Amino acid sequence: MATRLTAAERRDDVLDAAMIEFAEHGYEGTSTEDIARRAGISQPYLFRLFGTKKELFKASTSRCMRETLESFQRAAEGKRGEEALHAMGQAYVDELMTGDRVRLKAQMQAYSACDDPDICAVVRNGFGDLVAYAQRVSGLPAEDISRFFSIGMLLNVLASMKVHEDPEPWAQTLLEGCGKEI
Repeated sequence: MATRLTAAERRDDVLDAAMIEFAEHGYEGTSTEDIARRAGISQPYLFRLFGTKKELFKASTSRCMRETLESFQRAAEGKRGEEALHAMGQAYVDELMTGDRVRLKAQMQAYSACDDPDICAVVRNGFGDLVAYAQRVSGLPAEDISRFFSIGMLLNVLASMKVHEDPEPWAQTLLEGCGKEI
């Protein structure tokens, strides 16, 4: 006999499916029908869980940003200062360059959807949490935090273009400049 999932477990499954679909097709290009099909539920049940496509996108985006924060927290555990930032950056690079690209693509799609003020607020809050954590754990000044996130955003763009698979000279220059030999 199959075990029936709780509403919370089903909600998590839908968020998994939504992140994959939104990462691939963006907010505008993703249908709730495709998300429901991927999650193995009916579209009406999806709406019962999240209300609207926008609420589902916001929940998916919030989860994506929270997972990035949790990755930072695991990497920096027991570390402070530059050591903490380095560990967080290395964990992020490892995930970007060798891991599952869903979270990277979901973040890039979330930034693109910021024309919507409600979605923008979720993205800004999630990114703000990342910055606040980096400041708190490192204790470093604003210019160091800014440099850390600047490099991270450049690495996002490079990873989106898959330059790590076969870096051309210009990409290798940028990767080396970021201190990340791939």
